[in-house]
Amino acid sequence: MVRVSSSKAVSGYIMALTAAVLWGISGTVAQFLFEQKSIAPDWLVTWRMLIAGIILLSYGFSKAGADIQHIWKKPKDGLELFLFGAIGMVTVQYTYFYSISLSNAATATILQYVGPVFVVAFYAIKYRRWPTWREYAALVLASVGIFLLVTHGTIESLVISKDAIIWGILSALALAFYTIQPVQLLQRFSSNTVTAWGMLIGGVTFALYTQPWYWSGIWDIETYLAVGFIIVFGTVIPFSIFLHSLNLIGAQTASLLCSVEPLSAAITAVVWLGILFTGMDWLGTILILLTVALLTLKKTSQTNEPTSHT
Repeated sequence: MVRVSSSKAVSGYIMALTAAVLWGISGTVAQFLFEQKSIAPDWLVTWRMLIAGIILLSYGFSKAGADIQHIWKKPKDGLELFLFGAIGMVTVQYTYFYSISLSNAATATILQYVGPVFVVAFYAIKYRRWPTWREYAALVLASVGIFLLVTHGTIESLVISKDAIIWGILSALALAFYTIQPVQLLQRFSSNTVTAWGMLIGGVTFALYTQPWYWSGIWDIETYLAVGFIIVFGTVIPFSIFLHSLNLIGAQTASLLCSVEPLSAAITAVVWLGILFTGMDWLGTILILLTVALLTLKKTSQTNEPTSHT
């Protein structure tokens, strides 16, 4: 019995880590599309959500049948789901990809991981309580980490543009909203159902603005492969295996293992695209990952997080 449990735990660890690595690599692939193929971030985000949403819903329907539609039975649930897709899903996806286009995948991913600090601040205000020592420490680590990332320790200059900093922080705020808003839905419906519908809703809603049927950029075999990778290996597969890992190792452990995502993005960007990552960048990255670890390892949790990432 112990042996079976251990085997399942190892499978869960592998799935969570694989999902995190794939998410990180997909950010670097997006950077490749923006820089070398002139693909617009809004176009990529729209098609990513549309196609991935359809695939995930099809998968959910094959597993649960018509039950996947139960989320629409109550108007309140339908409204919350629409807001999650049209606002939460769109903003967290677009701000992240646009931040990548302004800086690079490594920096954008790391800045987005400041999001949990905003979640902590929200609940501290909501419940009118002082933050714990872990939360204070996380705030300090996140602040110092951001400072090192954007200045390399020199206050007189910025190593990335102001727009990149602003959109990186907006991405973290979007992640916080995306984490908090669907909590009630996640208590009544599976994460796969909420994520799949959210992606499809987000894709359809954003398409009204982006008009993704107009294609631009350089389209060759590399472009098609890169877009396909982001949709299949950067969205559908990691979301699916991460969801399964939750049943094997729990949300806390799986979320902590997802801290590998920024490292994956950073290493891939450095090795593949030749992004310059200095000692200060790595130090800032480590401090922000420590922030995530502190908040994830808290003994109590105020919220259930949607089990999907960027």
